[in-house]
Amino acid sequence: MLEAAENAARIAMSFFRRDPGVWYKNGDRSPVSEADIAIDKKLKHLLLGARPDYGWLSEEAEDDDRRLSRRRVFVVDPIDGTRAYIGGRKDWCVSIGLVEDGVPVAGVLAAPARKEIWKAVRGGGAHLNDVALNPTGAEAGSALRLVVPDAVKRAMRTGHAPKDSLPGGPSLALRVAAVASGEFDAVYIRPHSNEWDLAAADVMLRETGHEIVGQAGDLMRYNEPDPSRSILLAARRDLIPELLAPLQPPVGH
Repeated sequence: MLEAAENAARIAMSFFRRDPGVWYKNGDRSPVSEADIAIDKKLKHLLLGARPDYGWLSEEAEDDDRRLSRRRVFVVDPIDGTRAYIGGRKDWCVSIGLVEDGVPVAGVLAAPARKEIWKAVRGGGAHLNDVALNPTGAEAGSALRLVVPDAVKRAMRTGHAPKDSLPGGPSLALRVAAVASGEFDAVYIRPHSNEWDLAAADVMLRETGHEIVGQAGDLMRYNEPDPSRSILLAARRDLIPELLAPLQPPVGH
C-alpha cells in the first residue's frame, strides 16, 4: 500500500498546478480531474495486481457489488480534496484504506504537496513521516478544538451548538487524521461523506484512542452496500458521549 501510494503521489504531482483536465459529476457538484482517473487506474493495477482476491471500492470507479462478498476490500480515494488540488492548494491527499470484515485495518494517506506520508496498521500504531502519533488531549479547563460544519450545527438542538469552530480544510481524510495527531480534539462530519473519505484515516484514529461514530454512538463500519453516511463524529473515545449530546433529541421526546 505504501508503494502504491508513492506511485500515486508521483502521478498527482505530475499534474499538480499544470492545469489538468477537469469535469463535474453528481449534478455538476463534484469536480473530477484527469489526475483522479489516472491515479485510480494505477492504484487498481498495483493493489489488485498484488491481491487479486480482494474487493475494490473507489470514488472514481463504478461500484461493483461483488465487493460485498469479499472479506478484504481496498477502499480508495485517488485524490481527497480535488477542489484544493485543481486550485493549486496543498491540502489534498491520496487515501488508501484496507478493510477486513467491515473493520479498517491498514491505511495510508499520501499528501505530497505537504511532504507528508501518514500510515497506520491495526496493532502497529500510527505514524506521520515515520514519527509515531501520540496525541495529547486539550489541557484541563481549556476549550476543545472542534471542527463543526454548518450542516452539523443546524442538526444540533437549539442553543447547544459549540460557539467556536476551527476551519477544517478541504480534505476530509486529512481533517480526520488531524484528530489522530492531536491537532483537533474532534471533527464532526457532515452528511454524505463516504467510506473512501474515511477508511484510511480511521485506522489512524483507532490506533490513537479515537473512533468514528454515528449519531447514536455506533462505531463506523465499512464495505456496506451504500458507502454514504449521515452525520458522523471523529473524537477521542472518552469525549464521544459529551460531543454527541447536542445531536440527541431532548429527554422526553
